[in-house]
Amino acid sequence: MSNDDQYDDPFDDLDDSDAYVRNTHGYVGDAEGLLRRAIDIIATFEKESGHRVIVENDTAGALVRRINDGAQFDVVVLTLDALEKMVGEKKIMDDTVTPLVRVGIGVAARLGSSRPDISNIESLRKTLLAAKAVAYINPSSGGTSGIYLQQMFQRLGILPQIRAKAVLVTGGLAAQRVASNQADIALQQWSEILQVPGVQHVGLLPAPVQNYTIYAGAVSYNARDRDAALGLIAAFSDPGYEPLFKKRGVEMP
Repeated sequence: MSNDDQYDDPFDDLDDSDAYVRNTHGYVGDAEGLLRRAIDIIATFEKESGHRVIVENDTAGALVRRINDGAQFDVVVLTLDALEKMVGEKKIMDDTVTPLVRVGIGVAARLGSSRPDISNIESLRKTLLAAKAVAYINPSSGGTSGIYLQQMFQRLGILPQIRAKAVLVTGGLAAQRVASNQADIALQQWSEILQVPGVQHVGLLPAPVQNYTIYAGAVSYNARDRDAALGLIAAFSDPGYEPLFKKRGVEMP
């Protein structure tokens, strides 16, 4: 993290996939774009600390691969499961792993269409089968929601039918395919669904098939400024920001 008197919006050139944060000394990885969802917190942190944070996007799976390949970073925000797998590998400071937020999977539909019934498992199943095209994140890209949804479709016994009409999204927002009339239904993490205007924000998946992903932060084993890195994690775990996170589709765990 660097001291820099000039502030440029770090999000101007980004797409809408998962995030990877960079600064002049190294990298801070942020899965699922959580830092993008909280630019207010970043701006406050920068003002109070004098450190500059720059965010780039990548999928969680790709972010893990980059770290495994030796990418330098100061802070990483990833799924708690992924960070726990790094413990003992001298990639992160093991004692700095801090749960930050959790997010569930939601559904978007076309404006003007009848509101889809997703109130229970059978209703969700019927809604998915009735749709002509279903958009979700390509599981092969490493996106957390896409990997889970493929398992859920299998569990519901509809994986072949969904695959036949899937609109797979790599590096972006699935609900945009609904807004552009490429799909009738989109499923993705709720924080991503809420970013897309011009669609119905139907709601979260029913509890029996819901999958909440917990995201946590950790400091790099080779962080150049451990105190600044810890400060950024502390800013994101401040309970005072819970209403802000909830408004944007994520909850503190």
